[in-house]
Amino acid sequence: MVMQAKHAEVPVRLASAAIVVDAAAGMAQTTIDMTFHNPNARVLEGRLEFPLQPGQSVVGFALDIDGRMRDAVPVEKERARQVFESIERRQVDPGLLEQTQGEFFRVRVYPLPPRGERRVRVIVSEALRRDTAGWSTTVPLQFARELPEVQVTVRSAEAPVVTGTVRQVRVASSTGEHRIAVGRGNTRPGQGITLQFPGAAAPRFHSQRHGDGTYFVAEVPAGGAAVERRLPGSVGLLWDASMSGARRAHDLEFALLDAYFRKAGTVDVQLVRLRDVADPVERFQVRNGDWSALRRALEGTVYDGATRPDGWRSDPGVGEYLLFGDGLFNYGASGFPSLGPAQRLFAVHAGGGGDSARLQALAEASGGAFIGIRDSAGLAAAERELLHDAPRLTTLEGRGVTDLVAASIHARDGVFRVAGRLAEAQSSLRLQVTDAAGNHRSVDVPLDTLVEGHLAARVWASYRLAALQSDPRRHSAAMAGLGKDFGMVTPQTSLLVLDDVEDYVRYDIQPPAELREAFARLQGERERTHSAGRQQRLDAIAEAWNARVEWWEAPFPKDGRGPSSASAESEEPPVVFDDPSPVDTPAPSPAPPASAAPASLDRIEVTGSRVEEGDVAAAGTSITLAPWRSDAPAARRLRQLPADQVYPHYLDERARNASGTAFYLDVADVLFEKKQPALALRVLSNLAEMDLENRHVLRVLGYRLMQAGHPQLAVDVLERVQEMGGEEPQTYRDLGLAYAAAGRPQEAIERLYEVVEGEWDPRFSGVSEIALAELNGIVAASRSPLDTSFVDRRLLRNLPLALRTVLSWDSDNSDMDLWVTDPDGERAYYGNRLTYQGGRMSQDLTGGYGPKEFALRKARRGTYKVEANFFGDRQQLVTGATTLQLWLSTNFGQANQHDRAVTLRLTDVRETVLVGEFEVE
Repeated sequence: MVMQAKHAEVPVRLASAAIVVDAAAGMAQTTIDMTFHNPNARVLEGRLEFPLQPGQSVVGFALDIDGRMRDAVPVEKERARQVFESIERRQVDPGLLEQTQGEFFRVRVYPLPPRGERRVRVIVSEALRRDTAGWSTTVPLQFARELPEVQVTVRSAEAPVVTGTVRQVRVASSTGEHRIAVGRGNTRPGQGITLQFPGAAAPRFHSQRHGDGTYFVAEVPAGGAAVERRLPGSVGLLWDASMSGARRAHDLEFALLDAYFRKAGTVDVQLVRLRDVADPVERFQVRNGDWSALRRALEGTVYDGATRPDGWRSDPGVGEYLLFGDGLFNYGASGFPSLGPAQRLFAVHAGGGGDSARLQALAEASGGAFIGIRDSAGLAAAERELLHDAPRLTTLEGRGVTDLVAASIHARDGVFRVAGRLAEAQSSLRLQVTDAAGNHRSVDVPLDTLVEGHLAARVWASYRLAALQSDPRRHSAAMAGLGKDFGMVTPQTSLLVLDDVEDYVRYDIQPPAELREAFARLQGERERTHSAGRQQRLDAIAEAWNARVEWWEAPFPKDGRGPSSASAESEEPPVVFDDPSPVDTPAPSPAPPASAAPASLDRIEVTGSRVEEGDVAAAGTSITLAPWRSDAPAARRLRQLPADQVYPHYLDERARNASGTAFYLDVADVLFEKKQPALALRVLSNLAEMDLENRHVLRVLGYRLMQAGHPQLAVDVLERVQEMGGEEPQTYRDLGLAYAAAGRPQEAIERLYEVVEGEWDPRFSGVSEIALAELNGIVAASRSPLDTSFVDRRLLRNLPLALRTVLSWDSDNSDMDLWVTDPDGERAYYGNRLTYQGGRMSQDLTGGYGPKEFALRKARRGTYKVEANFFGDRQQLVTGATTLQLWLSTNFGQANQHDRAVTLRLTDVRETVLVGEFEVE
């Protein structure tokens, strides 16, 4: 574990560490206390990232507040991140521990005071490993390798035997507590120490009172030996060929397949490569263990695109499926396809990282198994697991017990681990076990020797959580509930520490026990004012909407004489960001600069629309878009190539540009231009592979999918963005518009109304009015009536427009300007928000992601030029530039509405680009 801190001139260092291991009834809970020192002269945010082994769970987190350790509380993951970042902007003390992807976790701590220290505590729970010598667990010490000494305290009935040290260490024991001092240099590089405890042949039980129930964990010896299994004559091979698939240990995978086909002898193989779109099935024949043709095909795999689990169907003629991948499915909304009743799935992950819990859940749902291979030392064990059948748990029931769940349907380390809730004092378990030959036997276990402890409840929750991992999206609510009820870090819940009780009240988060009395008192006061605040917000929105109605109803001249020189040269107001920054851009000049240089236009006519009575646009209005092209060297080189050479050259270029999102956007643009949409979408989907936790990158992906005409794919991406960025109204608006484009108008207006009535940070003011206009437009254009009963009646009025354009962008705390110049030469912009002929520019938003809107009810003949200007930013840009999305609409809010969207990127402050034109005839 190394704490990272941006802008640190000198690295943050670990000042001290202490470890406590509680071991009982085959379980271990490890508490790691760490003190970090910031040697720099500035305040920093610290980030500590670390992986866990399969079967381990984070069950506790604490941070020092005013010299005392304060325990974290479980909060929905995205809510916790939103609260952390909101409080961090106020420079107060939050702490956050979250699961990032698969088995990786991250601690965020703010602030790390200048030349000061912060103390962090992380608690991890796991089942002890079992072998012929007994139970064992490994204590991580590699993170503390620079410390002079680390004190390890073990609380257990028996003294542990310590292995893995270079020199023998002394264990000082006293009444169930055993102390071990591990000095610098006394562990092997990259390794910790192993604690071994005596085992027992008889079943062992552990119980714990938690909430209103009593939970138990039982370890039941499996009995029976693993035997070689008979392999089928036809097998399906599912090969993760996404971009991240290149990082797997393919040499280990090929070694395992070599053992499999050597044992199978003669077998038919159906190969399906999984990426953003599953490849067609390829068929191979393995004869006498010779799978060389299949191996050459696998060695020639191009690893590119996102990881999507669906897009293929199981073949009834296939006996079993082998899945090779990391389990990090990041694209599409569908789950893993169902297998036939007699088909089993064996999931293999070779290398580090990945999501072994999901792979195990997928495999065991069909009676198969998960096989993990960390390195070559684990290859022999992986072969045994794949080629042998051990006793398998087929039925789990009991008397006086409920909510039974097993850690695995397979015996691990010679035992079945089972957990549940006790309903009666006299209770028992019955395990139905099937061996490799198909023979069944019952194992009856009386629960009459329970040992009281403090681990069973969370162990039960971890088993239950693992069983839900096969489809985490479908089971997200249940998984979040487990995390909150048992204080665990899960894919849906994080652990959060706040500075004072007012913050817990402000964000409606149940605090730790020592703050609950004050929390209850303050929460009662807050609830009395909350409903009044919501009504005040709706009243303010209604007032703003009435002002828009007054503008819409007002007559404006259309005589073509244009504005006076005074109105045309309106002075620009200063830009004010949400808080000061040393990197704010210079003050604006008094008047907007000249228009961007003319660009060639890709003309797209709006045809086939008849203007009905009440329409506000003239027939013949058209939208023309200025094609935007990246000037990056790689993009220029690819544009010069024939269409069939672009993708191979992209693969050659990729190694030099793999970490840059702009590169994939540029290549996708070139492939779309070269009429290769399938490859363009594959390249574009790589954005989902790059950083699963970066909503800014995913927002760009969603925008680009919308522009490419794939709104349902955009919905899948933008739903994740909304989950991650629920504190930002733009995420709801983006998703609402994607729902509308995907033909889901009811969901669209529900998301847009969340923008309207939500309580948002002041830097997002003005978004509600734009979303309300879009909501009313969708209601008016819907072919079937929509349910609007949840909308304030004052806000339901459609205001059709002849012309409308909306600008939004992907980088927070940035200021992009929208300029629209009418046929009279008058420019609407933030310094001239109402033009002579009635063009209306929305409020100037300079602290978020936009949007900005230009609206015109009636348009006179002529050309309306649309431009975008990069005014300034205060945030590091996630794509190397700011990505802008512009919507240009004619006949907005009417049945014959026509939209065109364009996505482009600006890199330089003060850069201006011509986006397109409206031509009104």
